[in-house]
Amino acid sequence: MSHRSVFSILAVPIVSACLLAQGVPPYPNAITDRLLHGKTAMAPPAVNAVFQDPDLGASMVRITDGNTNPKHPDSFFRNPSDTVNEWSMDNRKFYVVGSSTAELAFAFDPASMTISPLPGAGVGGALQIPLRPGPTFSFLDPDLMYGTALKTPLTIATYRFSTGKATPLFDTTNCGTQPPLVAGPTQSSSDTTTSADDSRIVISAGADAFGNRPFVIVYDQKVGCRWYNTQTGQIGGQWGPTGQASTPDTFSVNHSRISGNGQYVRIGVAKKGFYVWDVTSLNVQFCSLYCHGYGAVGYDSYINSPGRLDEMNTFRRPLGDLAAITQLIDPLPLPHYWGMEKTLAWSNGRSNSNLPPVCGAAYSPTGNEEVKQPYDGEIFCIETDGIASTIWRFAHDRAVWDPEYYWSQPFGNITLDGRFFSFTSSWDGQVGTTPAGDPRTDVWIVRLD
Repeated sequence: MSHRSVFSILAVPIVSACLLAQGVPPYPNAITDRLLHGKTAMAPPAVNAVFQDPDLGASMVRITDGNTNPKHPDSFFRNPSDTVNEWSMDNRKFYVVGSSTAELAFAFDPASMTISPLPGAGVGGALQIPLRPGPTFSFLDPDLMYGTALKTPLTIATYRFSTGKATPLFDTTNCGTQPPLVAGPTQSSSDTTTSADDSRIVISAGADAFGNRPFVIVYDQKVGCRWYNTQTGQIGGQWGPTGQASTPDTFSVNHSRISGNGQYVRIGVAKKGFYVWDVTSLNVQFCSLYCHGYGAVGYDSYINSPGRLDEMNTFRRPLGDLAAITQLIDPLPLPHYWGMEKTLAWSNGRSNSNLPPVCGAAYSPTGNEEVKQPYDGEIFCIETDGIASTIWRFAHDRAVWDPEYYWSQPFGNITLDGRFFSFTSSWDGQVGTTPAGDPRTDVWIVRLD
């Protein structure tokens, strides 16, 4: 066990990625230096026009604009956060979130990096997925998604693109929760995630909204349902031990996500830190040691960047032993850099023996568009295997966060094979405003390999 230190398109100059490449796998065409690469002024390119980041060299494409959803012209689009698989396992489908939390899917050609409509798509080229917010693609079947049903939010369902049909899979009101879950207008659910073999599906459920939900529901497709009432501490279900959780703490659920190995669920709450439930037991741990900041769940580990000593300082820890921290960038080079926050994305479909890089986007918490030091406002990936401390650098994300609009942060999502990264950006505030006068954002894709 490792315990390292815990502390309109403008003409732009095209940078050859080959000239800047450092030759470090799995991204040999990416920059890995620690130099300042300034941000060239650039108007937002048109949708489906592949272009090269002028400063860091990666290929990019814009996915949405004000015409993408004609039902809501000039509405915003954003990336779902890293709680779900936004991408199909073959990289040929992905979805974005639009106005009124509509989940809109597109076809994607990995070779040309261009998008196209899926069968059944409406005007504008987007296919609206008939599942509630927060669906997730299967790890095993590129034609399949998991989520919760639109009209019965306590029912786990699947959606198959080839048939265009949503099919009920399990009604969680039959899970035996205490108190019983009862379908009705005040009940909600979200955050559908699956283990890497699709065998276990997790949702947060109950109450009327995010932040109020009392239940984490684990549905195993072979042995049935298991539940944790986080407001009473009671755990029960059709398999595994039942009784009181090991922690005396009680709380409501913000988000939940299952690990790739299907053993752990990270439970987000309305305070610094989070809880991890070992679903095979009554064991619930609270993470309190450098546990704040955005993070990402992997196969059996968790990665976060808590803002300790340096903005790029990033920790990995086993979900079964949250205090066993490995510092991924070690030693931290001098000078230390400050001023940026980071969102992170990591695939939980790969085992601990083949740890993929964790990727993310940096942004200013004050909405500052300037690039004053390395990594400011960049799309990057960090080595996680402990062999070295490589940071791969790909593009400027040009995201401007407005604290009044939470989703203006550059939330990102990575393909299961680590080749593409999608993210939200207002492109330095240049993509306009909504009819209500709010800042617009669009979704963009970066090629990493």
